[in-house]
Amino acid sequence: MEDATGEGSSFVISIIENRAKETLLHFYDPIVIIIPPNKLASNSAAAVTELIDRFYASVKKVVSPRGCFDDTKGAILVKNLAAKEPSALGLDTYYKQYYLCLAAAAATIKWMEAEKGVVVTNHSLSVTFNGSFDHMNIDATSVQNLEIIEPFHSALLGTSNKKRSLFHMLKTTKTIGGTRLLRANLLQPLKDIETINARLDCLDELMSKEQLFFGLSQVLRKFPKETDRVLCHFCFKPKKVTNEALAVDHAKKSQVLVSSVILLKTALDALPLLSKVLKDVKSLLLSNIYKSVCENEKYDLIKTRIGEVIDEDVLHARVPFVACTQQCFAVKAGIDGLLDISRRSFCDTSEAIHNLANKYREDFNLPNLKLSYKNRQGFHFVIPQKNIQGKLSNKFIQVVKHGNNIHCSTLELASLNARNKSAAAECYTRTEICLEELMDFIRENVSVLTLLAEVLCLLDMIVNSFAHMISTKPVDRYTRPEFTENGPMAIDSGRHPILENIHNDFVANNIFLSEASNMAIVTGPNMSGKSTYLQQVCLIVILAQVGCYVPARFSTLRAVDRMFTRMGAVDNLESNSSTFMTEMKETAFIMQNVSQRSLIVMDELGRATSSSDGFAIAWSCCEHLLSLKAYAIFATHMENISELATMYPNVKILHFHVDLRNNHLDFKFQLKEGPRHVPHYGLLLAEVAGLPNSVIETARLITSRITEKEVTRMEINCLQHHSVQKAYQVAQRLICLKYSNQDEEMIRQALLNLKECCIEDKL
Repeated sequence: MEDATGEGSSFVISIIENRAKETLLHFYDPIVIIIPPNKLASNSAAAVTELIDRFYASVKKVVSPRGCFDDTKGAILVKNLAAKEPSALGLDTYYKQYYLCLAAAAATIKWMEAEKGVVVTNHSLSVTFNGSFDHMNIDATSVQNLEIIEPFHSALLGTSNKKRSLFHMLKTTKTIGGTRLLRANLLQPLKDIETINARLDCLDELMSKEQLFFGLSQVLRKFPKETDRVLCHFCFKPKKVTNEALAVDHAKKSQVLVSSVILLKTALDALPLLSKVLKDVKSLLLSNIYKSVCENEKYDLIKTRIGEVIDEDVLHARVPFVACTQQCFAVKAGIDGLLDISRRSFCDTSEAIHNLANKYREDFNLPNLKLSYKNRQGFHFVIPQKNIQGKLSNKFIQVVKHGNNIHCSTLELASLNARNKSAAAECYTRTEICLEELMDFIRENVSVLTLLAEVLCLLDMIVNSFAHMISTKPVDRYTRPEFTENGPMAIDSGRHPILENIHNDFVANNIFLSEASNMAIVTGPNMSGKSTYLQQVCLIVILAQVGCYVPARFSTLRAVDRMFTRMGAVDNLESNSSTFMTEMKETAFIMQNVSQRSLIVMDELGRATSSSDGFAIAWSCCEHLLSLKAYAIFATHMENISELATMYPNVKILHFHVDLRNNHLDFKFQLKEGPRHVPHYGLLLAEVAGLPNSVIETARLITSRITEKEVTRMEINCLQHHSVQKAYQVAQRLICLKYSNQDEEMIRQALLNLKECCIEDKL
């Protein structure tokens, strides 16, 4: 469904509650939300309705009868309307898992048919189930924390803010559908390794074949950017034709339909160019596109049928009056006598309007008077203000100042305008009648048009976003990530994809997590780079799982099914939650939903309450995560948390290196292994902030007494558990060799090297 401008959101969303009380509304930015009646809803549905009222107050809400939310009817509707075969959708296998989706789908389709007065054509809709089965799940808090769609404080910093979100960084797509697909992929990255590798293979070919990359970039510009939107006009058919259909109000719908046919003709005319570029491609994804689209005879058949009715010189245009003229003259002359008469009337009034403009230029000495046209307003005059000497003649009406120009009209122009618009409306209506048989034929083959739209959106995202972004970077700055089923997460010299564009001297860092070392605890002073590092790891994983190269020297990953983050510390006044309560709610959500293949990133925990309670909560949460196989990265200022490594061999301690010189901190932003105690860095920063010297000195005496005993105890524990740590390090390297892609000789050599290291450690 389109919005009024054609540029904004086009999502109509139907919501029905489930026991988990989950909602993914933030992914779609809807223009209409369909909900069941509140008085008949359960407590969870009422809660969802309240959330919608609070956060989507400006969005149109439609209350549909409970009977419209029928999963059985939804299954029948989806089977009848989907372009794909029911077996391909997995309805037979996953019906019970999809029942909420099907109930909401039933309500959505019923509302669209009633609201728009149309019937959805059979086998015309592209139906996909985007649940957690095939995609990584990223909760709303993590989307915000990671700045995937919007940067932090974007409203405060304004549009001049140099820091952009990941979405804005990649948003170089040329089509509306490509932009929408990019946003959806970043919010719900892929989990299927085969699909991810297919995209990466495609990128490999684009990066290695410059002619293919630039050729595809040029060809995609030939397709109108609204190509995917035009399909909705072929999926719907008016329920019945009445006398009201010939009214002027209906002319707008007729104009949209005619415009859609012209746009479709323009897209089909560009297909041979796409076929020529893709002819000799090697990657599976591009070759499949060539076979399914470029070699599909149905497109030639549709193009031929369009050519029988539509004039061959007609093209999709953006200039309003040119587009209007193209639409009026779309159908070949001689097919409909009444249409030809309406065209003559349209041409006569258009010529009269231009003659009137010439007359006014001479009569009122306005040589720079221009004639402008807008779809809603029609024709009007534009006069530069500097050309008006004295007062503008009273003959000009509806005078409005617009910048350095005056926009106005006259009674004569208004009269001719009305006649011109009436003639155009008659042209649209007669053209629609001429196109009835053609429209029926197109609707019968709308599934191939759906395929074409999906292919163009995918190519737009891969070529104009991913490949374009990589091509603008120095060679080898972005590399292809590797994927294993259960192997380690290893990123060598990883960089923050957003911040490296702002800071030329951005320092790269590594990460290594595996079954034998699935938790990393990162320590370091404030401003040493911990939060940036956590965000960096998550964004690299997201980029990899949408099928894009990543900013690293090398990376190998296992597919993440859910990503959880807990960052920042602020009060949530709307829900009457303190900083600590907000922190605990976010942590509880993670603990209740984490799986063995999740990635958990936590930036501080328990610092918003008493030190003893905060430390206890942080410790117990780490122990809970350690019992799972999930990969976790935990950043903290609590140096005592490092003692986890003395008890659990699968904990790795890392620190951000800082030099202490003359009581000043020199941040290196380099991540190094092992613990590092930077004495009193909080006091140093407090001193820089301007606290009185007497306060600083007193605080220094107190903290030295507290930390002396703790440091001694930690050193003793580390010595006691040194042998266990060494054994785990050997196990970790063996696991890595298990998932290695190296040949047998290389693995044998690695085993010998490992054996020698173990012997040296014993000696």
